[in-house]
Amino acid sequence: MRIGLLTEGGYPYATGESRFWCDRLVRGLARHAFDLYALSRSADQEEQGWLELPPQVQRVRTAPLWTSEADFGISHGRLGARAHGRRERRRFDEHFGALVSAVCAGETAGADPTVAERFSTGLYGLAELAREKGGLHAALRSERAVRALERACRAPGAPRVVQIAKVPDYLAFADLLERALRPLSLDWYEAGEGGLGAVDLCHAASGGPAALPGLLAKRFFGVPLLVTEYGVRLRAHYLAAQEAELSASVRTLLASFQGLLAAEVYAQAAVITPGNAHARRWQERCGADRAKLRTVYPGMEAERFTAVGEAADRKRAGADRDRAGVDGTLVWVGRVDPAKDLVTLLHAFAAVRAAEPGARLRIIAAPVADDDRTGRGYLAHCRALAARLFPDGAADAHPEGGCPVAFEEIGGPGVPNLEDAYAAGSVVVLSSVVEGFPISLVEAMFCGRATVSTDAGAVVEVIGGTGLVVPPRDPRALADACLALLRDPERRARLGAAGRARALELFTVEQNLAAFRGIYLELVSHSPVRRETRDADPLPFEFPAEAYVPGAWRGGAPLHTGRAPGRAASAASEPPPREPCAAVALLAEPGPPRAEHLSDPTDPVREARP
Repeated sequence: MRIGLLTEGGYPYATGESRFWCDRLVRGLARHAFDLYALSRSADQEEQGWLELPPQVQRVRTAPLWTSEADFGISHGRLGARAHGRRERRRFDEHFGALVSAVCAGETAGADPTVAERFSTGLYGLAELAREKGGLHAALRSERAVRALERACRAPGAPRVVQIAKVPDYLAFADLLERALRPLSLDWYEAGEGGLGAVDLCHAASGGPAALPGLLAKRFFGVPLLVTEYGVRLRAHYLAAQEAELSASVRTLLASFQGLLAAEVYAQAAVITPGNAHARRWQERCGADRAKLRTVYPGMEAERFTAVGEAADRKRAGADRDRAGVDGTLVWVGRVDPAKDLVTLLHAFAAVRAAEPGARLRIIAAPVADDDRTGRGYLAHCRALAARLFPDGAADAHPEGGCPVAFEEIGGPGVPNLEDAYAAGSVVVLSSVVEGFPISLVEAMFCGRATVSTDAGAVVEVIGGTGLVVPPRDPRALADACLALLRDPERRARLGAAGRARALELFTVEQNLAAFRGIYLELVSHSPVRRETRDADPLPFEFPAEAYVPGAWRGGAPLHTGRAPGRAASAASEPPPREPCAAVALLAEPGPPRAEHLSDPTDPVREARP
């Protein structure tokens, strides 16, 4: 089958989120064809180039979310940036007014079902206008749009923080709204080759802007939509808005728009696959139907950690004991960021060092980029804190002649590879206050290492009883847990073995691919399609699945219509016919039997029926 993979700020670009799991997904499902539809976030991301793409990627179409509206309209918008006539302006006023009235409802969006209806009506109305008459770039930044926004903000029932918005707030939100709605103006919505109407399934790698093309593909062509979120896009928008220099009115409007968009994406998606229970709870709070939710853990490559994990297994089998009954090395592995809370870890290690003078801490981080001012500043702060907590001039402070805290980089002389980082100690520590899916924790489990973690994000779900979990920002509890494992090698070995077994069962690439392979086939099987046969060879899914049942098919719809039995045809409700997939031959016999063959009384299958 042909999959339309929708991304924002990630695959196929060499930088950004979700690029690695998307690459593993595409390479692992080699029997399917993939068309990539990617939205980029910055010029720097585009300059970094793409990852090397496998041959099953047949087409890549990209569009920027960062350029000026004029450049975007000329290079990527449908029919350029042609001005609208009087009739188009009236249509725009109607649909844009419905959308912003829903956005300005603010807090009442969750309580009033008509708010979501107005939002979807306005969104799809604008999309149809863009598809028929050209891009919306100029219209969304016009004075008419700003005045419509002002009227919606001052309408009765709008929150007080929205009603007090001023002209600069209207202009700022109009700019943000135009960028968020740019996917509506793309020239991707065609039924022929290269368009989203030609794919069998849209798979959005995140919510938000990445899922907008999938919404329109379902609206215009009936293409089923699958949404995967390993990090909740709505939560990321909320955090980004808090850090940006925006007024309270603009932040409220932006949060309302993103919340309504997330609710619409969840409502229209056929299946939603959160990466963990933490993401699942967010999706349920935003209105996602529980029947659509299926947790699919991100697949990770276990092979690169096999040598370290098997070495730990052999060590346990030989009943080896650590030096003096205590291996005093703690390891932290990850990306330097304030959310990782290395300050709490350093204070906790001070307590560990006081109880076990031979203990050591190795902080092994990914290289910090030159333009990452936050990461470099935080790393410098942590180094200064370590120097104060463990001063070099103190008498007998470092009996081995070195500082007990070492700051290292992956790829350096002491840690050439990632697996060497986890092999450097017997206990891996995670001290985060904010965490999505803890990748470093799973890697430590693959290596058979005992872990001590803070209760953040999906940590408890991932650990599942195979490690120690303490509250965040609690140096004393973190120190006690580390000491408990350092002083008990047998318990450390048991937890390491249990963690490795759990990781190999739940978090491998194989289980991830198997889950998506099954979901793809299920969604396509529930979305029968039809077209005229172009050649002598039979086409999979050319006929409804019911046509293969022995005996006469007595459904309420004519044979080969692609509709469920008993469903009446309706030009308004039925999407136009789509191209069938071409790679799922395993679900069909070499040739689709005709109706007269199925009703043949000499059919052996029919004779076997009572």
